[in-house]
Amino acid sequence: MARKRIPVLIVAGFLGSGKTTLLNHLLTNDQGARIGVIMNDFGAIGVDAMSVAGQVDAMVSLSNGCLCCAVDASGLDAMLGKLSEPKANIDVIVIEASGLAEPRDLIRLMIASENQAITYGGLIEVVDAAEFDETRTRHPELDQHLRFADLVLLNKTDRVPEPEQKRLTALLTELAPGTPVLATEFGRIDPELFFDPEPGPKTGQLSFDDLRHEHADHSEHIHAAYESVEFVSERPLNPRRLVKFLEARPHGLYRIKGFIDFGPSAERQKFAMQSVGAFLRFERTRWARDEQRRTELVLIGAGIDSKAVHADLTACVENDQAEADERGMLLVLRHTES
Repeated sequence: MARKRIPVLIVAGFLGSGKTTLLNHLLTNDQGARIGVIMNDFGAIGVDAMSVAGQVDAMVSLSNGCLCCAVDASGLDAMLGKLSEPKANIDVIVIEASGLAEPRDLIRLMIASENQAITYGGLIEVVDAAEFDETRTRHPELDQHLRFADLVLLNKTDRVPEPEQKRLTALLTELAPGTPVLATEFGRIDPELFFDPEPGPKTGQLSFDDLRHEHADHSEHIHAAYESVEFVSERPLNPRRLVKFLEARPHGLYRIKGFIDFGPSAERQKFAMQSVGAFLRFERTRWARDEQRRTELVLIGAGIDSKAVHADLTACVENDQAEADERGMLLVLRHTES
């Protein structure tokens, strides 16, 4: 089986929004994931109490095995190649963009990459709740940056009163329609909203127990504020109905992961689905000879109606195994693969 591609997440935001604080939080997660970090900036940047000099190809090994690199945008693809080598054993790569970087250019560079070991994992835009209006006046291009985002983090909400937080959330929702907006303090966010902290040895071999592992009983953890919906179906899903569900996903749903059975029309193909905010990726693999074909999904969010989400997914189940062939939609889904 081919090696699982390494997701590459881009964390963008203007100076002072809290990108490095968010990065430090991800690096200190205790889930055992190995995170490769590319710092698209110059100067000395403190990461987890260690200083990373702003020079190309500088590497620092942190306590949890993460690798941090400092490069400019021109060396991005080369650095991705180094971090994606098997010997690096990286689970996820995070690019912290410069406060003055153009997210669209980084996205284009990612999409144009010919590196078969990586896959684009989405853009997270971090905004400062306390300084948002001033930042937007100083940098009107922020509106465009928000439209490229797959997930918007409204950071530093501890510095604004609740009515102001609600106003900003509504404004961000208007500026980036269809993109989830998540309020954070000090960049504290559950790493599982971005990637799987404890990935299995192979994408196609993750069991449902693996998918739901992080939701067992961790009431004291950050993700206590989030809810999860676990969905299992022994019958195939209808691709058209699933796409409609994904297009109209409920507000507050930030993460979806799991495997989907589209039935006979997909032959022996097993679809792994991953989403971070509005970003969605399907990857094809194959069902093992002795593996039971079924759909297993975990959906993570805040303030979501779990029963309604489960009911909407149940409505995606094929009513009849012989229902109309959905090959046309499967072809559309294949275009979404990385």
